[in-house]
Amino acid sequence: MNQSKASVTIRDVASAAGVSVSTVSRVLNDKDDVAPDTAAAVRRVIEELGYASSMAARSLRSRTTGVVGLIVPDLWHPFVSLVTKGVSRRVSAAGYDLLAYAGAGRNNGVAAGWEQQLVARLNGSVTDGIIVVTPHAATYRTAFPVVAVDPHQSSTDFPAVISTNHQGVLEAVSYLIRLGHRRIGYIGGRPDLRSAIRRRQGYEDALAQAGIPFNPDLVVTGDYNRLAAAECARQLLALADPPTAIMAASDETALGVYDAAAERNLCIPEDLSVVGFDNVVESAFVDPPLTTVDQSIEGMGALAADIVLKLVQSESWESQLNKVPTRLVIRQSCRQIGFIS
Repeated sequence: MNQSKASVTIRDVASAAGVSVSTVSRVLNDKDDVAPDTAAAVRRVIEELGYASSMAARSLRSRTTGVVGLIVPDLWHPFVSLVTKGVSRRVSAAGYDLLAYAGAGRNNGVAAGWEQQLVARLNGSVTDGIIVVTPHAATYRTAFPVVAVDPHQSSTDFPAVISTNHQGVLEAVSYLIRLGHRRIGYIGGRPDLRSAIRRRQGYEDALAQAGIPFNPDLVVTGDYNRLAAAECARQLLALADPPTAIMAASDETALGVYDAAAERNLCIPEDLSVVGFDNVVESAFVDPPLTTVDQSIEGMGALAADIVLKLVQSESWESQLNKVPTRLVIRQSCRQIGFIS
């Protein structure tokens, strides 16, 4: 198609898709009265013609909205809450308003498309820049700033903020090894998340550095959900030779381990040592307080806000991948069982 993307109109989209202008409008506004096949066809044409980027190009660049957008998968999760807190403080201090959108209920198959449509619709018209938390999409059709926090996959199209996931888990598992643990279970995060992959690698590398053979029976994949984590922990604790310690890929996962241990009348840390990852507020108040990896979630949100505000003000930001360091917070959920030579 040779038409200039900057001149594409909604009528062009309607004509190419063989539908009415009103149908295209309903698809753009996520109305549920359009047949799924028709909606999918319209979205394909929008993508092919570059209509989303055309909308942004036609917006008035000289007029700013004073609003930063925040797109999150949901609002209830502790990770999202802390990121939002960090973003909100920085944005407010800079004199901007924050507009948040949540995509709860959207599965992985439609989340990327929803994010892309929302960014295209808002950025440059409603918002001056957007922060997307755990985005599925690897690219966005917008001429305005986009910053990602803990993206599913790496991208060179926009700056991203992540924690040192690999180093955080490596340090935590090494700590368990120094306490004498050799059978260390691992409950991972969602396998589609880049951060979850790096955490799993940190676990394996810590074992390798200590000369402990990797045992696939001690590894279970979770999804950062407490109920699912409890089931994963039950699998590990039901082994003929269960682990003496479990490294959980998130604090929410660690709380699921606590639940499963209680079902078996196991005491933490007397019968089972547990380490989490995140350092959410609840981790300090469970019984016993959870040893965890602090990834400065609020700091990640603050850094993302700093980056998007710089870009909104037409200043440069050199680094595409911005890492926030982790640190091990030792509390009372682990015990020493011996020493390793």
